[in-house]
Amino acid sequence: MPLPRLAASAGMCAVLLLVGCGSGDGGSAAQLAADRPAGSASGSPSPAGHDAHGDASAAPAVESAPLRAGERFLDLAMPGGAYSPAAPRGGQDEYRCFLLDPDLTEDTFVTGSEVLPGRTELVHHAIVFRVRPDQVAAAEQADDGDAGTGWTCFGGSGLPGRGGADAVSSLDSAPWLSAWAPGGGENVFGAGTGVRLQAGSRLVLQVHYNLRDLPAGGAPDDSGLRLRLAYGTADLTPLETMLLVAPVELPCAPGETGRLCDRETAVLDLMQRFGTSSGGTVAGLQLLCDGDLVNPPAGTTQQCDRRVQTPAVVRAVAGHMHLLGRSIKIELNPGTPSARTLLDREVWDFDNQRATPLSKPARIGPGDELRVTCTHDAGLRRLVPELQDEQPRYVTWGEGTSDEMCLGIVVYTRT
Repeated sequence: MPLPRLAASAGMCAVLLLVGCGSGDGGSAAQLAADRPAGSASGSPSPAGHDAHGDASAAPAVESAPLRAGERFLDLAMPGGAYSPAAPRGGQDEYRCFLLDPDLTEDTFVTGSEVLPGRTELVHHAIVFRVRPDQVAAAEQADDGDAGTGWTCFGGSGLPGRGGADAVSSLDSAPWLSAWAPGGGENVFGAGTGVRLQAGSRLVLQVHYNLRDLPAGGAPDDSGLRLRLAYGTADLTPLETMLLVAPVELPCAPGETGRLCDRETAVLDLMQRFGTSSGGTVAGLQLLCDGDLVNPPAGTTQQCDRRVQTPAVVRAVAGHMHLLGRSIKIELNPGTPSARTLLDREVWDFDNQRATPLSKPARIGPGDELRVTCTHDAGLRRLVPELQDEQPRYVTWGEGTSDEMCLGIVVYTRT
């Protein structure tokens, strides 16, 4: 069965599903803390750069940092109290979206956030998306249309929003508000900055559950969210988030064999597990990064350049990969006299994905280029406990724990 040939626009929209293609525009921040609370946990990387994540002891509870002047806390619980995850299509992964209502009667700044994972042995990561007032009806419809609490949402939140050429700008101003991954704690945004939410906005808490070690009859998950809020009239500079994506085209390691070592078979398997849009994402990444749709270059290292469109000031950076990651780098204007490395994780540690605030913010503008480069290692399948039972496979960008990502996260202000 040949892989589907996707039009450029369809492939691009599929790429944007990973950031919530239709889940908002502007005014967002990722899993980043421009100010890191004293005493927050960062994880202790193992020699291989991979701890035994999923163990509750690997992500100890951290008390929130003290409130700053003009701030207040707001705790939001999972609707219905708890949710029992169940992976669809016979897989091991479920992405579930939960609609949260902060009950905002006026514009408000979010100045910090903390995703509170309930069952850390199941929660692979979590992302918080902003839902504009004009999207609330669609979010409620998605919630009501799926049995149980929340709705299935591989990729982004699945809510409607900008399409066509305008959708591409969702990568430059992503709808993320916050996120959690192993090693994360409270994310406190830098002094004088915050993410603006309009009155009447809602939030979507998207939780990625990995059910590989789900015990029979285990307790349901009750993950929640704590927000640090300030009044919308506060003198704060809005934060936004840019996402830098690159393809993943990782062949089986030397000596590995099996049906999934064939790229086409592996992508069809990905689509079986997560839906046809996952194949569109793989194709869309090649389109975005000027790659070859028919014969994309396979290898351990992949990169993609993004040309800056508007002036901005980069405040913090982070990266995201899965368990086959070796290293990730974000560069500004590589190969030029003005080149600067913004992030260089030479040894990737899945259990420490906190952001790196820049000691000297980087001013960027039209004509500048940002590059994300990721190196993956299929040989880690033999070393990482979570993957030792997996079949050898050609790995592409995908939502599952055994799939991979190459994602650079850039938090910036307009001034």
